[in-house]
Amino acid sequence: MQCLNNLLLNTDSYKASHWLQYPPGTDATFFYVESRGGVYDRTVFFGLQAILKEYLGKPISHADIDEARDLYAAHGEPFNEAGWRYIVDHHGGLLPLRIRAVPEGTVVPTHQALVTIESTDPQAYWVPSYVETLLLRLWYPVTVATISWHAKQTIRQFLERTSDDPEGQLPFKLHDFGARGVSSAESAALGGVAHLVNFMGTDTVAGLLAARAYYHEAMAGYSIPAAEHSTITSWGREHEVDAYRNMLRQFAKPGAIVAVVSDSYDIFHAIREHWGQTLREEVIASGATVVIRPDSGDPVDVVHQCLSLLDEAFGHTVNGKGYKVLNHVRVIQGDGINPTSIRAILERATSYGYATDNLAFGMGGALLQRLDRDTQKFALKCSAARVNGEWIDVYKDPVTDKGKASKRGRMTLLRHREYGHFKTVPVPAEAATLEDLARPAGYDDAMVTVWENGRLLCDWRFDEVRALANAARL
Repeated sequence: MQCLNNLLLNTDSYKASHWLQYPPGTDATFFYVESRGGVYDRTVFFGLQAILKEYLGKPISHADIDEARDLYAAHGEPFNEAGWRYIVDHHGGLLPLRIRAVPEGTVVPTHQALVTIESTDPQAYWVPSYVETLLLRLWYPVTVATISWHAKQTIRQFLERTSDDPEGQLPFKLHDFGARGVSSAESAALGGVAHLVNFMGTDTVAGLLAARAYYHEAMAGYSIPAAEHSTITSWGREHEVDAYRNMLRQFAKPGAIVAVVSDSYDIFHAIREHWGQTLREEVIASGATVVIRPDSGDPVDVVHQCLSLLDEAFGHTVNGKGYKVLNHVRVIQGDGINPTSIRAILERATSYGYATDNLAFGMGGALLQRLDRDTQKFALKCSAARVNGEWIDVYKDPVTDKGKASKRGRMTLLRHREYGHFKTVPVPAEAATLEDLARPAGYDDAMVTVWENGRLLCDWRFDEVRALANAARL
């Protein structure tokens, strides 16, 4: 939406008045981002680079200031016109900020600082607060990457138990079906690319574009030809088998994979009669793998029944771990999929002797939309301010909710080089820079400076992000 391109208006209304609210003598502020808990006990850090490149890399202009001044005047808020014009005149319109963060793809326990934001010009000490609204939206790609990563750990566990090739199978076991269920194209892009940190299957094209634009990845994910209900039901119920035969003739080549939704009328009849009898020899002769997609009913029961019926029709081999792998066919379940149902489906299939190789999942709303900032309790808070030349702790500690108590002072994140433990540690008030911090034995900096005064200092490639996330285990 072109009307949203002014950085000065990418904030909350009350932020426009905050430069007047700090104590006299304030000339620097320090903020941090953390997950204060939530559904999962660790998060996959991802998405800050995309936000920085998209929004902070473009200088603001006097025309932007004119637009913001006029809007806030009509809106009823004061506006720091002189402060913003100073930034244009003295910094070329680039915000005087220093942003430090853990490398993207790092899996970090909750309650640790993930990002710090600090002002770098005494005349612009108020800028970190102004961009809180924008920067805290990184909760979204972090949370999507986190949900996807935890689902990956579940699937990995079952593959390691039942498959001869768990690492080869894993990247394509959870497919992103979420593009149509999100609130915006930007959500599809950020959420879609966040999922691709963990998997390589997607139908969310916007995620591919985000990986290319922000993380140097020419092609981050893959898909296959697949039927939807309209391309099956347009043949009419009496010609359902012809719709399936058309899918085979169009796409079923040796080594190919084609997915066919088969529950338009009766999934069990479709498998027994159409796939298991009428088209059985055509499926085998094609040399392709045909993936049957049920899309209704109880996922655990329906998937189990589909596996059993396909087994009756096409048979199976037994792999090296003693589990059944279907011949020529597979099942993908994309309805009702979430981290809980994935585990339940795999538990049922495994208990009946079927390898996880037989199954893939498509996840839509539960992956990209059924989440909010409180899923992982994300917060961006001020923790320190320099007033009259001295750093003071800034914090809140509400008696009504100790879970919202914030961290105090300047800080950084350390990681134990041998054990991998993370520790958020304070930077002494007298320390001029982080280089003055005495680190505990065995610990190294877990954060790096990624952005300073409009310049990107760390430009992560997508393969680097994926490698970090994949190396972590529950």
